[in-house]
Amino acid sequence: METNDQLITELIRLAFAEDVGDGDHTTLSTIPAEARGRQRLIIKEEGILAGVDVARRVFEYFDPELKMTVYMTDGTHVKPGDVAFEVEGSVRSLLQTERTMLNIMQRMSGIATTTARYQERLKGLDTKVLDTRKTTPGMRLLEKEAVKIGGGTNHRIGLFDMILIKDNHVDFAGGIPEAVKRAKEYCRAKGKDLKIEVEVRNEDEIRQALEAGVDRIMLDNFTPERTREAVKLIGGRTEIESSGGITIDTLRAYGECGVDYISVGALTHSVKGLDMSFKAV
Repeated sequence: METNDQLITELIRLAFAEDVGDGDHTTLSTIPAEARGRQRLIIKEEGILAGVDVARRVFEYFDPELKMTVYMTDGTHVKPGDVAFEVEGSVRSLLQTERTMLNIMQRMSGIATTTARYQERLKGLDTKVLDTRKTTPGMRLLEKEAVKIGGGTNHRIGLFDMILIKDNHVDFAGGIPEAVKRAKEYCRAKGKDLKIEVEVRNEDEIRQALEAGVDRIMLDNFTPERTREAVKLIGGRTEIESSGGITIDTLRAYGECGVDYISVGALTHSVKGLDMSFKAV
């Protein structure tokens, strides 16, 4: 299994492979090899900055001689006209790294900004907003990092770091008791220490999950009214997560029911990138 660091390096490699190909012929034909210059990242929209550390890795991967001067770090609240950083070095390298860096930073900053907006709606409550696995293939680690930068909390990273028994697992396994029993036996046999979460659809399944002894119950597509009843039924015996069609407008109503977490796919699956540009000085 590859480490997070290796996965990010591979993402950067693939990004340049698809963008540069056998060469940036526009830059190679118009810019002398010895030309040196400087560009700055200019913010064009208010939001939360994210991806500065990854941008540094992009520049270092392509050309270790590029020098980056950072003025604003990840998590900074930015506004139009702010300069996040400047990069100095080979003009050819600056031009060839521009789009890859911007693609990453705009998306990460958009996710961080959206997450901050959602978490703000829960201000004063103990409820935390969670991300999901509804991420861009290959960019999951960066998108989940952006969620954290925006003040949100990561759910499981992938299929390997938590057992989440969803409705299809339950139906194929023959019910919640059997599914949880098999999951616990599997963990013992494999020497795995994994939390077990079960998605439930009604009060009967809540009772089954509690009796089976799970670490977290996911209330799937419950209304706020049903959620409030479920929280009373669970009575603090396990963590509670609300999920399914919850929007920024309905978020607080669920939080006020007393759930621990609310998972929101919209943090990553359809977010708008934060507007910014990389301009020559």
